[in-house]
Order: sequence, then C-alpha cells, then structure tokens
Amino acid sequence: MPYGREQSAILNHAGLEAARREISSWPEYRPTPLISLPGLARAADVGTLHCKDEGRRFGLGSFKPLGGAYAVFRVIEGEIRCATGQGVTGPELIDGRYRNIIGGITVCAATDGNHGRSVAWGARMFGCRCVIFINEAVTEGRERAIAAYGAEVRRVPGSFDDAVRVASEAAVIEGWHLVPDTAAGGNTEAAGNVMQGYAVLADEMVSQYPADASPSHLFVQAGVGGLAAAVCGQLWQAYGVGRPLLVTVEPDTAACWFESFKAGAPVTIEGELDSLMSGLACGQPSPLAWPILRPGARAAMTIPDEAAEETMRLLAMGVDDDPPVVGGESGVAGLAAFLLVSQDADARRQLGLEDDSRVLVVNSEGDTDPETYQAIVGRSGDKVRALAGKGDESWLL
Repeated sequence: MPYGREQSAILNHAGLEAARREISSWPEYRPTPLISLPGLARAADVGTLHCKDEGRRFGLGSFKPLGGAYAVFRVIEGEIRCATGQGVTGPELIDGRYRNIIGGITVCAATDGNHGRSVAWGARMFGCRCVIFINEAVTEGRERAIAAYGAEVRRVPGSFDDAVRVASEAAVIEGWHLVPDTAAGGNTEAAGNVMQGYAVLADEMVSQYPADASPSHLFVQAGVGGLAAAVCGQLWQAYGVGRPLLVTVEPDTAACWFESFKAGAPVTIEGELDSLMSGLACGQPSPLAWPILRPGARAAMTIPDEAAEETMRLLAMGVDDDPPVVGGESGVAGLAAFLLVSQDADARRQLGLEDDSRVLVVNSEGDTDPETYQAIVGRSGDKVRALAGKGDESWLL
C-alpha cells in the first residue's frame, strides 16, 4: 500500500525538512556513517549488510539527540514565539538570545538512559532547566551520564512506564514542559517532534545507500516504537511500495509490539520488564507510532539478552576483515535478530531472506554505559574504536 494520509499526518516531507534544517545547523552536526559489513554478510549468507552507526552522533553515543534535543528546541521556539511573535533558530538560542525567556523554562522527561541524556544535552545547549525521571533498573553509569549535562535526575520505583507516569504528573503539577519519546501520556505534539527528528537518521540512510540498489530487509529495534516508526515512515516515503520488508525487534521480556501485532491492537505488558537491552524495556507502544508500524511493519520478533551480548562481541571483533564497531546493548538488537534469522531455515523462508538479499540495520547506540560495555565485550569502547581507526575507512558510506 502507498504511504497514506494517516501516516502523513504524523511524519511528512515538510516536517522532515524543518527538522533537517534545524538539526544540521547545530555545532558538530554531521551525518553518521553507513557501514558496509561484507564479512558478516557472507557469514549470514546474504548479498549485502549495511549498518547505520549511531554511536558517533553528536558525541552522545546514540541516535537520541536527533529526537530529544530537537523536541526541546521546539518547546523553546514555541514559548519565544508566544512571547515575542518572532521565530528563532537553534544557533540564535546558543548565542544567548532570549536568555531571559529561556531561563524560566523547565523541560522534563522519563528515560531508561539515552532519551534523558539527549533532552539534558539539548536543555544545556539552549539554556533551559531540565529534570529527568529514571526507573529502578537504570544503571548508575547512565544516571551519571545524564547528570553530567546539568539535569536534575530523580529515580522512581517501578518500570520505565512508571517513570513515564510520574514525569507526566510532575509536568502538570509544576507547569513544566514534558518531552516524551512516547505519546502514551497523551503528549502527541512533543512525541511527534521526537519522531520527526529521528526521521533525519533515516533520510541520511537513504542518501548514503548505494544509488543502484535499495535495501530488501530492515531489522530495527522497537522500544516504545519511535525510532522504528520514524525509520519505517521515511523509507516508506523514499522507496514507496518497493520499501524494505521491516521486522521489529524487542527483548523477549518486554515485547509489547510483538504482542500488539498478534492482538491486532495496542497491548500493554505489565511487570518489571527487566532486560540487558534497557533502552527497549518498554511495556506500552506509543500511540503515535502505531498508525505507521501497524501497516508498515511486515514481521515482529523477540530476542534473548544473550543474543545481544554475543552480537556486541561479534561487532567489536570484526568478522572476516570487517571493521570493528562499538555497539551497545540496545543498539545491536536489530543486527542480533537478523543473525538469528539467518541461521534458521524456516525463519529465512518466512521472511524471504535469500543469498542476494540486501539487509539494513541500525546500531542505535555505542558504549553509552562504558562499564557494562567493557564487562560484556572484554575491552573498552575506546580500544575498539582505536582498532577501527587503523583501517583505510573505505567501509564508511
């Protein structure tokens, strides 16, 4: 089916142009690389394998600044427009213009790590106050990484979804601006801005992909669904009915999208949802992602934590002269799912995975929790990056 009116109301070309224009004006913006992994492609018996490496994004180590920081900008832009009637750009805010207005703005968010870090980074860059809510399972390393950007961090009992609820309640009581990466709390405008920022990543992928081909399969991780929907929507618009077959990937302990697709309607998973892939440990699909992923995804699958750990080590090692890549616990989920499918004849048949298939994955984070990364891989992310830097970098697209 073509990209329809319901999907265009959420993610569209005008929204992409606005997000791309703003984000590309920020200091140190550059497209993250699309990496060719021919050794791993041969091992998995497919034609090509490309990985979008978000571990290099803005020095934060994940794709999240494209969404969280962009949504913070849109909040501040809206407040300034209401107060002055004037539009504003990110560089103008960074230069200190409208400091008196920005100083009275507080943004808040719930996070299991990377989203809160990106919101805090955006708040520091533009000059407003930031409060981030984290749940019990978030590691101390991720908490420190958020606080390092000047945010006040508050830990709450329960799961990620409990943190989402507490953040939403605090925003109402305190008069703060909620910047969620899910529309589950009803804030569709901010969540939509987050997703539209993520679409910049997918737009980069399209421009970087070999011009004489298009991807046949896309394995992408789905927490609340914002990244998966943004990538799905943008590639759907770019490739039309010839878009890649999209498979959503989740931890087997927090598979709200898997269960929702089975039920034909959004399903909430209760409980602690513990997973090594903490960025994907979400129990409720974002209502804003549902109208895109419900018709746009072709399959859903779940993976165990052990698959993510093994894939992290595999990427760091480099297979058959592939470049070493730093992939975090949640970042490698799509690749881990593809590798599991590649070894299963029945799964290959169901997904039409052939020896000439062109597979695309997103490494959505690097070593955003350095201690956990080193414990799993056996070496630091810096050492892996040093090994990658010794090559000729012809694998960067």
